Amino acid sequence: MSNDNHQESFIRKYIFSIDHKWIGIQYGVTSMIFLLFGFVLMMIMRYQLAYNTSTGLEKDIISPDMYNALGAMHGTIMVFLGVVPMVVGAFGNYLVPLQVGAPDMAFPKLNMMSYWLYFIGGAIMLASFFIPDALPAHSGWTSYVPLATLSSGPGQTFWICGMIFLIASSLLGSTNIIVTIFQLRVPGLTWMRLPFFIWAQLVTSFLLLLAFPPLQAAAIFQLSDRLIDTGFFNPYAGGSVLLYQHLFWFLAHPEVYVLILPALGIVAEVVANNIRKPLWGYKSMVYSSVWLGFMSFIVWAHHMFLTGMGTTMSSFFMITTMIISIPSVIILSALFLSLWGGSIRFNTPMLFALSFLPMFGIGGLTGLPLGLATADIHLHDTYYVIGHFHYVVAPGTIFAIFAGIYFWFPKITGKAMSEVLGKIHFYGSFVCMNGIFMPMFLQGLTGLSRRMANGGYDYAHAKEVLYLNEIMSISAFLLFFFQLFFIYNFFWTIFRKRYETETDPNPWNATTIEWTDATSPPLGHGNFEVIPSVYRGAYEYSVEGRDKDYYPQTEE
Repeated sequence: MSNDNHQESFIRKYIFSIDHKWIGIQYGVTSMIFLLFGFVLMMIMRYQLAYNTSTGLEKDIISPDMYNALGAMHGTIMVFLGVVPMVVGAFGNYLVPLQVGAPDMAFPKLNMMSYWLYFIGGAIMLASFFIPDALPAHSGWTSYVPLATLSSGPGQTFWICGMIFLIASSLLGSTNIIVTIFQLRVPGLTWMRLPFFIWAQLVTSFLLLLAFPPLQAAAIFQLSDRLIDTGFFNPYAGGSVLLYQHLFWFLAHPEVYVLILPALGIVAEVVANNIRKPLWGYKSMVYSSVWLGFMSFIVWAHHMFLTGMGTTMSSFFMITTMIISIPSVIILSALFLSLWGGSIRFNTPMLFALSFLPMFGIGGLTGLPLGLATADIHLHDTYYVIGHFHYVVAPGTIFAIFAGIYFWFPKITGKAMSEVLGKIHFYGSFVCMNGIFMPMFLQGLTGLSRRMANGGYDYAHAKEVLYLNEIMSISAFLLFFFQLFFIYNFFWTIFRKRYETETDPNPWNATTIEWTDATSPPLGHGNFEVIPSVYRGAYEYSVEGRDKDYYPQTEE
């Protein structure tokens, strides 16, 4: 396939495109809109938690049922409609073919279909907000039965239908990434010469491909229980309530690594570029990511210690939970050790990448007590769990997303975002993120339950920490304020004229294939005029026609 710039209609080029780059942009823009919407839901909830009738107001801004609905939709939107489509759909689609030297995804039309299934699934979920005299799904983002099957109103049905479309989208997209990496790598780009970002996308795609079908089955079973009175999850009809939890968590724990592994891949690219040397322990990172993916399938029931499983099964899942922390520590340690002796550049992408490391570390370490049955009895369903998970996903994965956007923005547009605005965005977000989630650990240790529409003001044993609700809520409002700097920076850079100094297609002096002269923007469908060949290992290779004599081809 050539770098083809033939004329296409507006609809074919921008709406139903089969170019992986434009599909990646579609995923990115759509997921950012969903993330913003989910963030607004969170601010409404945080206002309700800090200022409600228990604090002296005459009337709550939302009812308890609406609070539950916003909580369920916030979690669903941020995870399934926001973060996963961003790290896999947007970054994966745009960068995987470019980094392996492929002209496009292996199946371009399936790629287009995966985006539109995702868009339709998201539209169905958001439509539940506009049903007259009805609420969106309000049985939690986990959609546990029997609450989900007995829930009145169409909101839960919309949620299930939306999930079915989203799962189908993920299956198509993950298959495409796997085949592209296996079959379309350029000559010389052997497995141990792949950028770590590619390894992260590969393992993530296998997780999606293998873990999502059980949830697809659970969604279909739950839908039939609701609509045609089957008994898959109804114990009075011979079904099992716990069956749904097993099916859900068999997906939902690998889903944690679906969020984390691409983020680690993005951070690895940014760190390797800005320390100006190869990553320390590259092979250890690769093996750890594969081991992490495998182990993620045999730890799911540590979310279910309170369901009454026997001590033997509890012990098994506690042991596997401790084991799965080892590869995460190896990858994080390798990234920390890579900084030693590096000529570090503290630009905006690097600041977000560096902050990811301790924030993800806090998230991981605080998860260990939840993997122990005795500790989990006290901490289960408290604010401690929310703090742990959000440290992994919010100042963790979302900081990695921002690092990736700032880093690859010149690749996509040919223009770099403002460093001044970027650093204001970073420092403000860093402080506010910790202001929101760090106090949750203190509240959780007192036993304050989550999903409390009044913020827990009827919990006498937690009264010493209830003042933190206002601190967390103010931090959330300030966090939104600092996101305005990013939004302005993003659109201002897109629409401004290119500076005379922006003639370098590779402003970061990066060494992976997507930054070569052959891929300077604007790129046509096909990416490369000449298929490149790799002559050295990851982060140190050249492309055919560039420094060929200096980098002779070597055997692994």
